[in-house]
Amino acid sequence: MRLVSLAVLSAALISAPALAGVPLDAGKTKFDHHGSGHSTMAQADIVDTAVAAGQFNTLVAAVQAAGLVDTLKGDGPFTVFAPVDAAFEGLPEGEVARLLMPENRHELTDILTYHVVPGAITSDQLSGQILSVDTVEGSSVLIDATDGVRVGNAQVIQADIETSNGIIHVVDRVIIPTG
Repeated sequence: MRLVSLAVLSAALISAPALAGVPLDAGKTKFDHHGSGHSTMAQADIVDTAVAAGQFNTLVAAVQAAGLVDTLKGDGPFTVFAPVDAAFEGLPEGEVARLLMPENRHELTDILTYHVVPGAITSDQLSGQILSVDTVEGSSVLIDATDGVRVGNAQVIQADIETSNGIIHVVDRVIIPTG
């Protein structure tokens, strides 16, 4: 069973492109309307933006294993506090592989949906405030935006990546529900 989970993780890691970081227009694609020479930016959804970024490979694998791809490709809007790959490395040895096992899907889903807040919330809307915000998982998370932005125990290291169905804020840790 562990080999299957590792195979799923490996496949996801290999299939995602490797980019150095997430540019602020990572979720946008240029379109030229009818050969006019004028292009506009069309945005990708949260999942496609995360895949294209290359620094969320573990998160993308976890979203796939939890069956949340269609949800995060849905209308939204959502605000996602997206842990980078290095954030998952901060979990105890073997924890990611354990969470990816089918029998732990409910626990994985709870952790992932704890990183999602309904609505599109920008860092400007949070600035200077300390808030308790309800997550999609069902419990609340503390956001402290009085000196940078902290969400639970995680620091936002890049804010306000706009997508077609919400906002991504990049965080340096996996946020674990306390309840």
